[in-house]
Amino acid sequence: MGTRTCTHFLNIFLCTQVVEMDVPMDCPGCERKVRKALESIKGVHDVQIDMNQQKVTVTGSAEQKKVLKVARSITGREVCLWSCPYHPESNGFNDKYYKKKFRKRIIMSKNGEKVSSYNYYMHGYHGHDHGYHQERPYSGLIDENATSMFRSSRSGSHQRLRVQAMSAIAQRDENNVPDHLLVLVHGIWASPSVWLYVEAEMKRRVGTRFLIYASSSNTSTKTFGGIDGAGKRLAEEVRQVVQKSKSLKKISFLAHSLGGLFARHAVAVLYSQANDDAVSKSGDSHILRGRIAGLEPINFITLATPHLGVRGRKQLPFLLGVPILEKLAAPIAPFFIGRTGTQLFLTDGKADKPPLLLRMASDCEDLKFLSSLGTFPCRIVYANVSYDYMVGWRTSSIRRETELFKPPRRSLDGYKHVVDVEYCPPVSSDGAHFPPEAAKAKEAAQSSPSPQNTLEYHEIVEEEMIRGLQTLGWKKVDVSFHSTFWPYLAHNNIHVKSQRLHKAGAGVVAHVVDSIKQQESSTFITASL
Repeated sequence: MGTRTCTHFLNIFLCTQVVEMDVPMDCPGCERKVRKALESIKGVHDVQIDMNQQKVTVTGSAEQKKVLKVARSITGREVCLWSCPYHPESNGFNDKYYKKKFRKRIIMSKNGEKVSSYNYYMHGYHGHDHGYHQERPYSGLIDENATSMFRSSRSGSHQRLRVQAMSAIAQRDENNVPDHLLVLVHGIWASPSVWLYVEAEMKRRVGTRFLIYASSSNTSTKTFGGIDGAGKRLAEEVRQVVQKSKSLKKISFLAHSLGGLFARHAVAVLYSQANDDAVSKSGDSHILRGRIAGLEPINFITLATPHLGVRGRKQLPFLLGVPILEKLAAPIAPFFIGRTGTQLFLTDGKADKPPLLLRMASDCEDLKFLSSLGTFPCRIVYANVSYDYMVGWRTSSIRRETELFKPPRRSLDGYKHVVDVEYCPPVSSDGAHFPPEAAKAKEAAQSSPSPQNTLEYHEIVEEEMIRGLQTLGWKKVDVSFHSTFWPYLAHNNIHVKSQRLHKAGAGVVAHVVDSIKQQESSTFITASL
């Protein structure tokens, strides 16, 4: 019996291997789920998880391929083997790939360079880092500028070299301090938790230069108190964040649904015009040198935001375009969502005063809504072309009925469910106004509402809002979830509200992140010139 036991443990020892993986995990719940799934694999003896590094170490006799497959299945994310700094003496990657079974996988590209068709991802690698083109080794302790001091031929005192090295390290640490504030703004009856996936993806892909802040000043029923009230609370919250983080230099906004209107109002409150109204080098006459909360504005991005309100045919899609339901919705809305409802249906204020959303499409005496938006060099609206039960395509993409088109069915390469991107330059006009006929139509719609009165008023106001907002240039991204299993979840898919239910929107989030990274790169290049 003793011999059998020894043989058993000897076999375990000889078959034991360690699999180290890079597993994206957002919360303790994810950690527990991953641990439970991996421990259930036959042959796994131990599972160690380091949440700070997102590193999972599995010890046992289970096959590496099977461990990877389970980790990818349970997370639904990109899981790869843990990458180590390349060391040619201990890691014979080149020898491995030049063996016979790999040699025949080498093909020639069009320009004559050797290209490997080996499926790195299937075997647990992010890319060709383990293959032919090794990246340059780097030190995680001290950068090249610091180490070069010790290789210098000039001799100096040890103390001076040490001070210089410490200075270089301090400079590197200073460079890692976030200087770009990204404010995430949720929509109606929501909370900051809806941004968990976006926040995790941003942190994973853009590095430490961004301070990602999910707004919490307008949670749940606070969103019912009016767009202007929510905008002021958001502005005050942003001011407090900026005051606490002295390293910040730039600011961007990413908002979902009603949060886009909150953000538009907030940036007007936070806007401060520069001493001169000179335009930027880009030539866009509506990109001014103003500041938002004292910072340089960079990106203003909205996802499924009702920029034109929700009044009108199919602007509130869950009413199915039925005229009687759309007629009843306006007077009933305030009973459910308070003052915000009257503002979304354009019935707020006195008859002779423009509704809030029309004012937000122009510069007013107290708040410069259009000029504040114009300070952002990158303005993007993402819109669901269909299956969004809360916000219509026209209002979320700032288009007239005649400007809508049949959307493509195929997604853009690398961005699933993103079907079209349109660059709309500024359209010269005298901006948004509240003409006398609009005041008369509003009074008629308020006092004796009828389909004719309501339609006339809405058409006038909508056209004025579009004219005002189109004096700025916009990048319009159209999204379609028609091919998903539950397409009617489009409103929450677009920002992956829940990773379990709305993961279909991962491609859209990737497009958002890449747009932010691209703008950050172009800003850095411009600043360096």
